[in-house]
Amino acid sequence: MSATDLAKLVFLSAIWGGSFIFLRIAVPETGPLLTATLRTGLAGLALLVFAHLTSVPMNWRSNLKPFAIVGLFAGVIPFSCFSFAALFLPAAHSAVLNATAPLFGAVFSVIWLSERMTAQKLAGLLLGVIGVGILVGIGTVAMTPSTLLAIAACLVSAASYALSSIIVQKTGKPGGIHPIAMATGSLALGGLMMLPSVPFSLPPAMPSGTALACIAAMSLLSSGLAQALFIPLIVKVGPTRAMCVSFLIPLFSMLWAFVFLHESVGLSTLVGGVIVLIAMGLVLTTSRSHQ
Repeated sequence: MSATDLAKLVFLSAIWGGSFIFLRIAVPETGPLLTATLRTGLAGLALLVFAHLTSVPMNWRSNLKPFAIVGLFAGVIPFSCFSFAALFLPAAHSAVLNATAPLFGAVFSVIWLSERMTAQKLAGLLLGVIGVGILVGIGTVAMTPSTLLAIAACLVSAASYALSSIIVQKTGKPGGIHPIAMATGSLALGGLMMLPSVPFSLPPAMPSGTALACIAAMSLLSSGLAQALFIPLIVKVGPTRAMCVSFLIPLFSMLWAFVFLHESVGLSTLVGGVIVLIAMGLVLTTSRSHQ
């Protein structure tokens, strides 16, 4: 993996780490469904403008089906589930559960992309999950029916992200769908899929400017810009490596919480952070020829 690709992974971790904090602020005011709808739709609209200005070939007729499938699994399902989870789980805990995405991705890659599950890759993936667990202190949230449902929603989201990355990898090979077209089409169609839910998800009161700003930031940065960077990265380095971005997200979630919300950072943060970096090293240095 080149230094540029690694820098993109770190940058994606930073903006996705912030998205879990944005959700915790916005969802209580706007509701899970409306938050997910606005996030998907605004991101898709922004990318449509970008794709038009840069003359990206969309080929809507031939690409409609993959756009819709990726939009469902990379937008509608995870955005809705994580928005729901934000009502019951701290941001860092949702980020930890999101970090299981590389495990789902590795399994799906073996099934559908014929990649080898090397011992080094498996050790790195498992170590990454352990590291993020230490990072936020698994077991600190009371297990109520609501939190268990929220945890299940996060796991569904992680599996959904992983499945979408497999689809992107299979359709984004040379001669396939342009990566920016996939990012644009999937988010645009994802927003259209969620549009019918708007009349049933309107909040009782007008959300605050802070909540709306959080949704705008998620739409433009954590969804639009992130997908425009992440989808080409999946095509280039493969789903398993690209999904390792999930390991760093909890670290950045806690960093932003410390900087902007003045939450404390304990020893578990430092220990977990070191383990996460080691785990990423194990997975990222696995030879492509062994996958």
